[in-house]
Amino acid sequence: MSEEKKDSNSQARSTGIVSIAILCSRVLGLVRDQMLNGFFGSAFTGIFTAAFRTPNMLRDLFAEGALSTAFVTTFSKKMKTEGDEAAWVLGRKMISLSMWFMSIVAIAGVLLSPIIFRILTPGLSEEAKVLGIWLAQIMYPFIALVSVTALVMGMLNSKKVFFIPAVASAFFNLGCIVGGVALAWLIDPGFRHGHVSEKGLTGFAIGTLIGGVLQLAVQLPSLYRVGFRFRFDFGCKDPAVKEVLHLMWPSMLAASGTQVAVLLNSIFASYTPGKESALAWLANAQRLQQLPLGLFGVAVATVTLPMLSRLATEGMSPAFRAALAKGLRLVLFLTLPCAVGLTLLSQEIISVIFEHGKFNAQDVQNTAAPLQAYAFGLIFYAAIKVLQPAFYTINRRFIPMLVSIGVIVFTATVNSITVFVFHWDHTALAWATAVGLSLNFLTLYLCMRKFASGLETGSLVQSLIKLIIGVAVMSAVCFAAKYTIMADWSHLNFLLRCAGLGVSISVAAFAYFAVTKKLQVEEAGEFLSLLGRRFGKK
Repeated sequence: MSEEKKDSNSQARSTGIVSIAILCSRVLGLVRDQMLNGFFGSAFTGIFTAAFRTPNMLRDLFAEGALSTAFVTTFSKKMKTEGDEAAWVLGRKMISLSMWFMSIVAIAGVLLSPIIFRILTPGLSEEAKVLGIWLAQIMYPFIALVSVTALVMGMLNSKKVFFIPAVASAFFNLGCIVGGVALAWLIDPGFRHGHVSEKGLTGFAIGTLIGGVLQLAVQLPSLYRVGFRFRFDFGCKDPAVKEVLHLMWPSMLAASGTQVAVLLNSIFASYTPGKESALAWLANAQRLQQLPLGLFGVAVATVTLPMLSRLATEGMSPAFRAALAKGLRLVLFLTLPCAVGLTLLSQEIISVIFEHGKFNAQDVQNTAAPLQAYAFGLIFYAAIKVLQPAFYTINRRFIPMLVSIGVIVFTATVNSITVFVFHWDHTALAWATAVGLSLNFLTLYLCMRKFASGLETGSLVQSLIKLIIGVAVMSAVCFAAKYTIMADWSHLNFLLRCAGLGVSISVAAFAYFAVTKKLQVEEAGEFLSLLGRRFGKK
């Protein structure tokens, strides 16, 4: 077997392993959001979401975004060229520096929360702002925990340990759920008798910190096993540390396109008719987008980045182009049916997951519309997760940064017009984000295609044509289900709704995989053979 074919099979196999691990986390994340919406309703959930917005954005943008990308790129190269011990030295220096700097950021966040929260939610009532500030102050230390977690995850991924780092985020959600419920029961007397109030949200805010501790702790034994030993080392003048920092700031600006768009959505959503509830509707829709994104887009990117970093040491080789093109085809194969399924079955999916307790049918309608927009952006978002880090491995770090700045300007302009001129609701904000993602991806793709002298575009187009045929068959199954077994949706009880939706999704997925396998889509064969091995088939 050729080295290129071996890398391709390893890429698909590792992606499957990471996807299975991330599935646990995303399901638990949905459970957490179900509980928040069901217990507290969309208005209080919207305030909680806004309070966690900045710490969570810093996590996505800095810790698990720019820091992780820059660190994995440098760490992987260091490991290949100088050996494990030199890489461990870099790891110790970066963890020490991160602990020091991000603790300062966390303290600053706590002190400045009254200002930050008011800036990000100017349209909310004063009562809502006071509650949001209190919750934000509790959750800001989370960023210090997750920055160290991101570095640990990067080292394990570079050592080809993928499952534990991916499943660690499940422990974060588990801590949020168990810790949140237990503390809400202790803090809010009404919670014990089914009459919850905003006091219970404090318990869930503290639960976020408990989850952060668990996410880090579960990875430490694996890190020890691969040979890492920690001690404080603040040698910031190390050339490798400087390289990470040099890669970080353009990476942070590049990744900011989507994150700033989400932040802008919070600001503009506070001026829409839904107010606090609009924040929850957008967050719920985005949570459902994050499920396939985390399963496939992040999984492929997690596996592909260390590989690209190693291959980049040999220059712009055919193996580099092949690995990147393979990652893009794999993302397209996995996310295209998810995007179409979320669009066609948006109301049914949201109803089954969220329509409990204080989350009612009107909330379902108001969440379904932005979900359809986010579903459109899903494909591009997942592809960006794979494509964007590749620019840092070939030292073209400013390209994604400039593209993201353009996307931010575009999104802010469109949001301003739709909210303040046309007075449209929160759905317009989701569409602006989705269109911005498509522009971001297309620009990055054209740039990388030029730098790499091609990205097997012909093969990508051929795969896309075959995938569209598979999606068309899958769509026919979804439409048939909507007008037969799910036709009388409002009169079905919860179990029948779950059964109808489950059967519909299962048959639609089977149809998609069967058609793409029949059309000899390479990724379909690899994915199905991986599933076969997972379930013990030979």
